[in-house]
Amino acid sequence: MLAQRSEEAVPRRICILGSTGSIGRSALDVVRHYRDLFEVVGLGAHSNVDLLKAQIAEFHPAYVAVADQAAGARLAAMDEGVTLWTGDDAMERLAAIPSDVVLCAMVGAVGLRPVLKAIDAGSRIALANKEPMVMAGPIIMAHARARGIEIIPVDSEHNAVFQCLHGHRTTDVRCVHLTASGGPFYGRSLDSLRDVTLEEAVQHPTWDMGEKISVDSATLMNKGLEVIEAMALFGLPLSKIEVVIHPQSIVHSLVEFNDGSILGHLGVTDMRFPILFALTWPERVQSPLARLSLTTMRELTFRAPSFSEFPCLELALRAAKAGGTAPAALNAANEVAVAAFCKHQIGFLDIPEVVRRTLDTADICPVIELESVLEADAAARKAALDTVGRLRK
Repeated sequence: MLAQRSEEAVPRRICILGSTGSIGRSALDVVRHYRDLFEVVGLGAHSNVDLLKAQIAEFHPAYVAVADQAAGARLAAMDEGVTLWTGDDAMERLAAIPSDVVLCAMVGAVGLRPVLKAIDAGSRIALANKEPMVMAGPIIMAHARARGIEIIPVDSEHNAVFQCLHGHRTTDVRCVHLTASGGPFYGRSLDSLRDVTLEEAVQHPTWDMGEKISVDSATLMNKGLEVIEAMALFGLPLSKIEVVIHPQSIVHSLVEFNDGSILGHLGVTDMRFPILFALTWPERVQSPLARLSLTTMRELTFRAPSFSEFPCLELALRAAKAGGTAPAALNAANEVAVAAFCKHQIGFLDIPEVVRRTLDTADICPVIELESVLEADAAARKAALDTVGRLRK
């Protein structure tokens, strides 16, 4: 047995939204190592029902959701003996089942309503889906506080900050340093990226991630989104969050305090570590995963990012400074632009152009209720799609 628990201990019931994606697959690998700690009660996917079927056979969830209606019909025909929901509200229904922890590992804005449903259901949130927090962070955090729900970040950077801040007051924080590898194109001029392919953009130097987040890492938009997410998660102003390029991806983030002390979180590049932390917190269980060897590390380097090299980061910080629905518009435009790039409709350097034009014309208003966020999201998607249409190759 890998983890020491009493025989009377009850396994934690976990529900995974996005079980066939990179984070979802890593989470299920954690479960394989800790069969006595977890019971998988729900699995949700967009359309990869072949993999989902294999996951159902291995982990025996009682509830399953498939967002794509046609794919859901395929799974229903397989008769897997589960309660199955399909369609646009399938993930929301799955998020509302009785669980101890809901791992939100969906990609994009579609994760917003399921996160809120999981909070309403009283489940702890293990949050790997940054876009909902970018869009509606104040609403999500207020919702969680009102119901006494913990939100444990799974992103390696925010998970690192969470751990470094534990036991400390945010008023004692001088600066949070979010580290970024720089992606596959760090050090290259913008002009040299004009004709890069999707295959080149997803070749992240240190992390194995899904297509969308890999492209976001190549543009550094991912780090800009993480800045906005950190502001909401930790209640910090933009002035207290800084991005630093750290190509080795060993230091996952640092927190600098008013007295000059800096606490950092170091570890190997394996998302199973923050997933395990989020699923077991506040316990610290024995891990069978590979550990960081301090004596074999060659160097740790840190540099300031260049906005001329990474215009998407500058756009994200602009949206963070504007506040209100600007982050929702930013996120929507980026999702549209990245999807178009992945479909070979626009070039790599068109991604920041789509986002810039969308922000320039967006009608920004305060985030008071969810409806205003959703309206800003829809308007930005329309504007971004119009721009993509004009830029198409």
